[in-house]
Amino acid sequence: MTSFQEQQHAEARPLALITGVGRSVGIGAAIARRLAESGWDIAFTYWTPYDARMAWGVQRGASEAISSDLAEAGAATAAVEADLADPEAPARVFDEAERRLGPVTALVMCHCESVDSGLLDTTVESFDRHFAVNTRATWLLIREYGRRFSGPHGTGRVVSLTSDHTVGNLPYGASKGALDRITLAAAHELAHLGVTANAVNPGPVDTGWMSDDLRDVVRRRTPLDRLGTPRDTAHLVDFLCSPQGQWVNGQLLTSNGGLS
Repeated sequence: MTSFQEQQHAEARPLALITGVGRSVGIGAAIARRLAESGWDIAFTYWTPYDARMAWGVQRGASEAISSDLAEAGAATAAVEADLADPEAPARVFDEAERRLGPVTALVMCHCESVDSGLLDTTVESFDRHFAVNTRATWLLIREYGRRFSGPHGTGRVVSLTSDHTVGNLPYGASKGALDRITLAAAHELAHLGVTANAVNPGPVDTGWMSDDLRDVVRRRTPLDRLGTPRDTAHLVDFLCSPQGQWVNGQLLTSNGGLS
């Protein structure tokens, strides 16, 4: 069987740029590991101040640990700290990835701003930051990718992670909904480059943010009687980025074990 490496670059491993890889237990790190195992080099972004604001806190040495893990899978790596609320950050991230590893073949967006609040208690500042990170940065990253992509026709990939959560999580859900539209537009507007673009909703995946009660609720509502794992999402993204996933395009894919 012809490998993805042979199909795309003959001698060099293709490069995936993955945003939001701040913790080794996160979905972004699992996707990075899976793609590294499949023959990709990996550039990834992280933003420590975001983790510092969250209940789980900062994982010290995470970028080094993740880079080491990816290197064991054969990948060349580049970790880039970036505040994606800054509209200049996407271009800088691409500049750094290209400088250190070469042109980007796949863009996988796992970054997010996520702070629980509803219609009545969301602040304007929080609302604007959610849209800056989840929506505007997604547009700017895809725009930068489209402007720079020069790979063989049919090899380019854009994948974004989304969510259908709304109640009690207004700015997150609303900004992720806008992210969906931007990603699906890319499937048509980047078609001349042979790039596919899809959004993936992994459902609730416990990466340290769930309470025991919520874990029980999610498990009971899932026919397979277990929680989703980061690796579940990683397998789907790996497929979408592979030659076998080329015909899946412009889709909002739900991968949540049948959660109802």
